[in-house]
Amino acid sequence: MRQRILLIEDEPGLVMTLKDRLYDEGYVVTSSSHGVAGEDLAREQDFDLLILDIMLPGRNGFEICQRLRRAGVQTPVLMLTARGEVSDRVRGLRLGADDYLGKPFEMSELLARVDALLRRIPALAQVLRFGIAEVDFGSGRATRKGEAIELSAQLLRLLQYLAAHAGRTVSRDHLLRAVWGHQAALVTRTVDVHIARLRSALEADPREPRHIITVRGQGYRFDP
Repeated sequence: MRQRILLIEDEPGLVMTLKDRLYDEGYVVTSSSHGVAGEDLAREQDFDLLILDIMLPGRNGFEICQRLRRAGVQTPVLMLTARGEVSDRVRGLRLGADDYLGKPFEMSELLARVDALLRRIPALAQVLRFGIAEVDFGSGRATRKGEAIELSAQLLRLLQYLAAHAGRTVSRDHLLRAVWGHQAALVTRTVDVHIARLRSALEADPREPRHIITVRGQGYRFDP
């Protein structure tokens, strides 16, 4: 699956150059030239990386980064700006940015930083323990209160993806793309059915789940 990047930048020439080059590298790129509109996109859609300028109309990059982190959006952020002072870099990182690149820059360096950020997949232990459940992703074995249960390969993939993004709300559409891939016959109801099966197998009370949480109108979140 091609990884999705949101570019919030108001220089038309730079936007065109970055979109073309990132597309050539295999990424799907969405762009916004306005701070408020860009933040709305970051909140409403699932992206793998956010490239964020600081000097933007409507709302600056510092504010956007801080507001997204406070809202629980954990998408990696690469700040891209002409302001290269150390104080600005420190401020951006303290507000939740993951990396910082000053203009002008070499395209090869930006691509290397993008690649590095996208490879920072949250570490996930081979064995996941939460509540009354224990799941060994290597062997495919699972237990509930110490008793063996069976989970299908699809349920294991779904749980592993949610656990790798623990604490982050993942939309149904995103789960379909990431876990099932592009299969035209599938609908978001497929995700709901599999979530219900996971809860029945692993939650102490599937009707009041503590770990596989529904975020109304947005998707699902795993809280270990």
